Amino acid sequence: MMNLNYDFKDKTLLELALTQSGIDSEHNNERLEFIGDRVLGLSVAALLYDMYPDENEGGLARRHAFLVSTETLAHVALELGLDKHVRHGHMTSGKINHVLANAMEAVLGAIFLDSGFETARKVIVDIWTELAAAEIIAPKDAKTTLQELVQKANSGALPKYTYHEPTGASHNPEFTVTVTALGKSADGKGPSKKAASLDAADNLLKILAI
Repeated sequence: MMNLNYDFKDKTLLELALTQSGIDSEHNNERLEFIGDRVLGLSVAALLYDMYPDENEGGLARRHAFLVSTETLAHVALELGLDKHVRHGHMTSGKINHVLANAMEAVLGAIFLDSGFETARKVIVDIWTELAAAEIIAPKDAKTTLQELVQKANSGALPKYTYHEPTGASHNPEFTVTVTALGKSADGKGPSKKAASLDAADNLLKILAI
């Protein structure tokens, strides 16, 4: 079990960070999530720069993408026990990771507002150093893996992504993306175009592997 190792001076910031827009459309964690995403991104980038002095930009970028991904953030949130405290509305199983990831970013944003960047950075380094060290080989996301597979099999061709109109409420949209490559297609869904396209690429990789 991970430990956040931080006590909030302003407890209302933590409460706000754990409040999802589905339960309160006005007072929720979306703004904290926005700033937490930036604090996390810079902190992890600096951490990787120090940890891997001989790795090129591409390798660092793939590590960074993995460490700030929805899956990693949701994993950290679960390890910290945030799932027991997040206030959310109706949530399908497919959105659990996204809600937890958003809450994790919001908590980091709340720490930044409560005590400043250096304190938030130290919290992130304490948690993410072990995660970064565990990835000995820089990972590739599904879109990168699919692109490399298609280029190798089809003389430099690229997968084609088709973005559909989002559905759902304006404050909580769901995006759908269709990816086509090597004569096969797959759909993906997510709370953003990026998440949906990654899901689509992952689903197509599963089809192509059969």
